[in-house]
Amino acid sequence: MGNATTRSLERMAAAMGALGSHSAPIEFHSHCEVSRGGVLVAVPALLAVGLLRYSEPLYCLPPGFYGIDSIFLLLALLAMARVRSLEQLRYEEPGEWGKLLGLDRIPEVRTLRGKLKQLCENWGRALQWNAELAKEWIAQITLASELFFYCDGHVRVYHGAQTQLPRHYVARERLCLRATTDYWIHAMDGQPFLYVNKEVDPGLIATLEQDVIPWLEANVPQTPDQEQRLREHARAPWFTVVFDREGYSPELFQRLWQKRMAVLTYHKFPKEAWREEEFQSYQIRLPGGEVVTLRLGERGTQLSTTMWVREIRKLSEQGHQTAILTTNFQAGLTRVAAALFARWCQENFFRYRREHYGLDRLVEYGTEQIPDAVPVVNPEWRKLDSQIRSTVGQRHRWAAQFGSLALSQDPAPAEVEKFQQRKGELREQIESLDLEIEKLKQARKATAHHIAVKSLPEEDRFTRLRTERQHFIDTIKMIAYRAETSLASLLREHLARASDDARALVRQIFEIAADLIPDYAANTLTVRLHHFTQAAHDQAIEKLLVELNATQTIFPGTRLRLIFKIGSS
Repeated sequence: MGNATTRSLERMAAAMGALGSHSAPIEFHSHCEVSRGGVLVAVPALLAVGLLRYSEPLYCLPPGFYGIDSIFLLLALLAMARVRSLEQLRYEEPGEWGKLLGLDRIPEVRTLRGKLKQLCENWGRALQWNAELAKEWIAQITLASELFFYCDGHVRVYHGAQTQLPRHYVARERLCLRATTDYWIHAMDGQPFLYVNKEVDPGLIATLEQDVIPWLEANVPQTPDQEQRLREHARAPWFTVVFDREGYSPELFQRLWQKRMAVLTYHKFPKEAWREEEFQSYQIRLPGGEVVTLRLGERGTQLSTTMWVREIRKLSEQGHQTAILTTNFQAGLTRVAAALFARWCQENFFRYRREHYGLDRLVEYGTEQIPDAVPVVNPEWRKLDSQIRSTVGQRHRWAAQFGSLALSQDPAPAEVEKFQQRKGELREQIESLDLEIEKLKQARKATAHHIAVKSLPEEDRFTRLRTERQHFIDTIKMIAYRAETSLASLLREHLARASDDARALVRQIFEIAADLIPDYAANTLTVRLHHFTQAAHDQAIEKLLVELNATQTIFPGTRLRLIFKIGSS
């Protein structure tokens, strides 16, 4: 039966298909000092975010000992407990985790991989699940008149050898590495909604037009009040899309505004500096609650497409001016500034996910064919472009030598002759390089920049990494992150010192041991956390547990209502 198994008869029945139900029943027993028992505090938040809301309609498992709810809940709790990969599960205590799920033990890594394979057989199902959850999360935003969606790409580096992926520039490592790009959509506070994977990165502008904007257009609801406002005010936006300089395109801005979608980004080509008298000091509250003072100024600016936009600039203490462009004419000056600088919440999300949730870890290592119609950069065009860059760099070096040559104050005739001879040689070399550069540019112009994958030479062909299982696990971790964020927000209200890190304390809750006390007569499951190192933290966490108890959460697969306590409280 395996290590840590105590329900042998049910396991035998499940193996023979005679269990009588789709999975073994959830049964809790009294246990003391269960390792990481505090992670059960996350169950109400996970269920509220929607962990199991679409498990039945979208997914199914054949009858067996482990039910689909147990698998989903296990994966989410493992993410909350910072078990970053399935392989790391080999070093966890299977019996202790089994106690937390009402089972004798959790599945082995091989069994869990088999369950994931069954859940992810249908390609595109994980993206559908993510999209259904994202629609719910967006609908929960009450300020529909001030909807801001943040879009940014995250490069997921691939160090394997199964395929030669295209190279991408990785800013955090300052190198060009083989990788894929995920484009994430977030809320203003950094909460994730959705992401799309691009095995061949077409760039932010193309991804916005081909994937992000169509999805937002189809799934962002319009309330009756908002529809009326759009009819009555010609400059009222439906929502605002925020991105960095990579998405700068006046043509894109104009096309989006025709759909009443505003943009907010940095000005890629700002003109001369504004006068200091145009700036005023404003108090701005950031999404995290912090209040900062910024010196801001505003003008109207006409872009190359003759479209008028708002240009807002921030003046730093050192005199540097950061230029912002937006087509949102209704949001106030401070609101626009706060919205763009809140883009750092998205960067913080990537950094936190990499550190705590294994954002860049691969879930499966197989590859699959790329659709033939996907456009890729033509290798011939890339070769010519590389030759042009190399030749231009060589020309700059010769030109620098040409400009650095000089005669002494009283040159001799021999020095003048040598000077003129060297100048002539350099001029000939520069003119020769100019002709070569022009020839290469004409060849590059005549060469298609992008071609279909099917048109690639055999030696340049590549496959893509399988994405279904990866997207499934990423959605689980997305749910876990949102649940952790909600717990941290609740806990932050009860911390005596504002400087205390609520997320660090929430992570400590997930690590602490707990006692499990089921009462089947009263249909309750009491989770009694052990005391923390500081009494102040005990008091704050106790108030958090009171709020969680008020949710009257039922543990999945049972009738037991969760009751959380700390110590003997």
